[in-house]
Amino acid sequence: MMPPGWPLGTAGSASSTPPGSPFPNAFPGFPGSMPNPFAAMPNPFASMPNAFASMPSFGPGMAGMPGMPDFQQFDFQQFNTLAGLPSVKIAPEKLTQLQNDYVQESSELIKRMSANEPLAGGLSDRRFTADAWAKTPAYAFAAAWYLLNSRYLAALADAVDADSKTQERIRFFVQQWTAAASPSNFLALNPEAQHALIETRGESLRQGIMNLLADMSRGKISQSDDTDFKVGGNLANTEGAVVYQNDLIQLIQYKPLAETVYERPLLVVPPCINKYYILDLRPDNSLVRYALEEGHSVFIISWRNPDASLAAKTWDNYIEEGVLAAIAAVQEISGREQINTLGFCIGGTMLAVALAVLAARGEHPAASMTLLTSMLDFADTGILDVFVDEAHVQMRESTIGGARGTPPGLMRGVEFANTFSFLRPNDLVWNYVVENYLKGHTPPPFDLLFWNGDCTNLPGPMYAWYLRNTYLENKLRIPNALTTCGESIDLGKIDVPSFVYGSRDDHIVPWKTAYASTRLLSGPQTFVLGASGHIAGVINPPAKKKRSFWQIGGEVTDSPRELPSGADDWFDVATEQPGSWWPSWSAWLAQYAGKRVKPRAKLGAGDYPVIEAAPGSYVKN
Repeated sequence: MMPPGWPLGTAGSASSTPPGSPFPNAFPGFPGSMPNPFAAMPNPFASMPNAFASMPSFGPGMAGMPGMPDFQQFDFQQFNTLAGLPSVKIAPEKLTQLQNDYVQESSELIKRMSANEPLAGGLSDRRFTADAWAKTPAYAFAAAWYLLNSRYLAALADAVDADSKTQERIRFFVQQWTAAASPSNFLALNPEAQHALIETRGESLRQGIMNLLADMSRGKISQSDDTDFKVGGNLANTEGAVVYQNDLIQLIQYKPLAETVYERPLLVVPPCINKYYILDLRPDNSLVRYALEEGHSVFIISWRNPDASLAAKTWDNYIEEGVLAAIAAVQEISGREQINTLGFCIGGTMLAVALAVLAARGEHPAASMTLLTSMLDFADTGILDVFVDEAHVQMRESTIGGARGTPPGLMRGVEFANTFSFLRPNDLVWNYVVENYLKGHTPPPFDLLFWNGDCTNLPGPMYAWYLRNTYLENKLRIPNALTTCGESIDLGKIDVPSFVYGSRDDHIVPWKTAYASTRLLSGPQTFVLGASGHIAGVINPPAKKKRSFWQIGGEVTDSPRELPSGADDWFDVATEQPGSWWPSWSAWLAQYAGKRVKPRAKLGAGDYPVIEAAPGSYVKN
């Protein structure tokens, strides 16, 4: 999935940890040297009074517990002039209310501990729900005290009066800091880990250290037992063949799975930041297999994982040698002038740009376009916006982007993977620190998380161009503001039926941003909103009978040509449907797929012979 920019990291360096990094530089590529989300932004709490220093001792075990910060003497002028920080303030009435609430809650908590009373309502946070926390008052109150201070800091961040980007950065900083400070993350404060240590006679600690050393060699925290998966074995095993390849892509054609197939094939453009097989994991959750069973002839791009030999590739190269080359190959192999197209995440952005290039040339090869959790309008990129500013983009351009004569480098895939994990620190970082290292457990096998860790690099020039022109300057939405492959880009010239999908809980492509794509395209527009997040919302096969989705009308084929102008207006008239959105998409796609015919006996054709069996060699690099 395509993030914007990661504040740290250079072309060839994996071992430099900048000043202020919250992660010690333990080893190359691991959190010590992962892109530091705080380095490019000022620390909003650098000069604040010590929130824990003024707390007196309140009975056994309470000495040194974090106390109420004295904001009566807080110097907001000093706060506002921190390096690079715009004017920031908190309304006095809000601050007073927060302080009063904190004093009341902390006093009640201290009173209960002094009287050895159980906590009202218990500890609802899942990090502290095990019996080991509740059975020992010292652990229970340590957890409760931590949760109280976390809530207070989050409320304090929300109360800051600043521009939206500064406010989001402060929230993000507080989220990272409080997640890292949880007592569950430390052996000395985690009764579950201590119990495991005693029960196993130290074996849990030994195994935890072994897990840590193994992750150090991999450069990332293990989130799944990788030994259970093999690409081309129990993952990405839908039968097919590579029928075209160049420096950047292999094009896979799949064997038909229906007795008759639609005339027009479907070309899938997956994101180039991860391997393509997110859309073909296992037979029971493969969107590729589902489309084949529905009667579509499916082709998919498998992006190469660039090494140093491809470090100079540009955005234009990815469009020309990637998407445009694949479109031409599918047209020739199928013998059809028009094909159906689908793009996922940045693959959708690239597909739209490629079709705009062809439209500028007077060519219209797409009968339809499907965009899954993709951005064309980058006005609201959600939490990812905290990473992007002019200084950071210039740094990327000068270090890996080849600017001013410097040699181009690679944006390392492990940086993407680690930073994406820190967007959900409790679920995707500290949970595994506790389970893998403190308790010595091996994470269970999970195909989605295995795929998530199988990341790819990006050439620096391609990445820097994308970062500046989309996330920073948002030029793609402006007709003729950008040039790609020698053509001015106007998304309004894509006059084809479009199916646009967003996930309601997507933290990478906010669903309202996905909806904004409909305002930039011509032709009939259909929008469907799925439950869950960026990946789980998309990979939701009908047989699982999970989740739900929203659409206008009983079937997407009944959707109006003109959608409401705003996302909220659309949601007000949409209805929720149980289960998967896949059948609705399939019904929509069938309208533009032509008649059904007998499938061809062989894969490939003419100048496109079978090169090797799917999933091909590029995906295994």
